[in-house]
Amino acid sequence: MPTYRDEVVVLRTHKLGEADRIVTMLSRRHGKLRAVAKGVRRTSSRFGSRLEPFMVADVLLYQGRSLDIVQQAESLGTYGADIAVHYDRYTSASAMVEAADRLNEAEATPQQYLLLVGGLRALAKGEHASRSILDSYLLRAMALSGWAPGLDDCARCGAPGPHETFVAQLGGMICRDCAPAGSARVAPEAAVLLQSLMAGEWDAVDAASPRDTASVSGLIAAYAQWHLERGIRSLSHVESSPWEAAR
Repeated sequence: MPTYRDEVVVLRTHKLGEADRIVTMLSRRHGKLRAVAKGVRRTSSRFGSRLEPFMVADVLLYQGRSLDIVQQAESLGTYGADIAVHYDRYTSASAMVEAADRLNEAEATPQQYLLLVGGLRALAKGEHASRSILDSYLLRAMALSGWAPGLDDCARCGAPGPHETFVAQLGGMICRDCAPAGSARVAPEAAVLLQSLMAGEWDAVDAASPRDTASVSGLIAAYAQWHLERGIRSLSHVESSPWEAAR
């Protein structure tokens, strides 16, 4: 059986037997991977700490019949330690890797890999508010998967914007004629913030008010979970994090 090498982000791990783990990874060139890392739970393991969630590594894998086997792992980004000591960073990172894990194999592209690495790097360095990094990641990840929300023209009929209503089930911002009865309105500042998060305009994102930030976070969470068809469990911890309270 052949071996192959790739760059990966570790999404999650599961115990296997007494000393092994099954590692789920998003790779740069081979999509999502599941592989056995033998002996990584032993204190003598040479690369156990390199295969923890949020870590970026260069791995050599042996192609097995059902699961591949990790033979080597070299660290490329040791983001886990800096993320884990901050509750807001940890919960946001957990939601990001959970969303990445929900991607279908066809959607697990090199662009998705680079987007996730960039998000985890920004979290580890504390470059922006953790929830804003998560929100921007979710919007961009949905766009890369073909589910870009309509943020200017009406997502249903194409009527030119700006509009005042966001409906996740209808694809984004909706005009008055298309908006279902009882739809919540979005403040103009919040609508602009949605566009800034999608475009990565961080000066505008960082200057947004706590009220607009909280409003937009709820819209993005609803939109991502609608298209992923299952709830992102980690989001419940993000929403009640100390960072949200401090804002």
